[in-house]
Amino acid sequence: MYVPGVMPDKWVRIWNERQPDVPLALTQVPAGAAAGRLLDRDADAGLVRLPVDRTVFSAIPLYTEQTVVVVPQDHLVTAVDEVSPEDLSDDIVLHPLDDVLDWEDLPGRPAFERPATTADAVELVAAGIGVLVVPLSLARLHHRKDLTHRPLKDAPESSVALAWPEDATTDLVEDFIGIVRGRTANSTRGRRPALPEGNPKGGVRRKPVPGESASAKPTGKGGQSAGRSGRGAPKGGRRGKPRRRS
Repeated sequence: MYVPGVMPDKWVRIWNERQPDVPLALTQVPAGAAAGRLLDRDADAGLVRLPVDRTVFSAIPLYTEQTVVVVPQDHLVTAVDEVSPEDLSDDIVLHPLDDVLDWEDLPGRPAFERPATTADAVELVAAGIGVLVVPLSLARLHHRKDLTHRPLKDAPESSVALAWPEDATTDLVEDFIGIVRGRTANSTRGRRPALPEGNPKGGVRRKPVPGESASAKPTGKGGQSAGRSGRGAPKGGRRGKPRRRS
């Protein structure tokens, strides 16, 4: 499960490479509905927008998005590289009901009605009704050729996290956590640690006894180790003095 603006493609690709026998079903849900879907067990985990109730959910923050203002191509603020809230004081700033930014004071002038969705608000911007402030990913998601955007400083920001019900941490959820955190398939921190090097069966190495080398010894004829008594070496392990030839 993921909310609009989040791009899970990379993590899904890695999952499919590591877990080809376990299909990963993706469902996009409105940001405001994500917590309820997780609590109802409609999904094992979700890429959601913070905050979430940390008494109920475990969450791993992933990144924080830049906040931008979406405006028509001919708007005055397109002449600058960055916009301040004061630059929008004369504009109607649309505030959709599914807004994901935690505003204390919305800049600009309020509209008579709040659009139902961000998509509806984008249509109003294109119609010249006002401007819209959103995380960068949502500006890109609803991109139109007749609109553009500029970074808005001193504005709330939206953070994305991987979240799941605290009492439902399954092995598969742990596997996906490892992927999102960038662990390799053989990471010892993952659920399936790598086998010891040189020990493909996964058994425990036998410690060498005192006086015995930890490495394997080459064997002589008859399977006896070189350096021990037998045909491969003189008895007692000592060499006699060479005889002088007359």
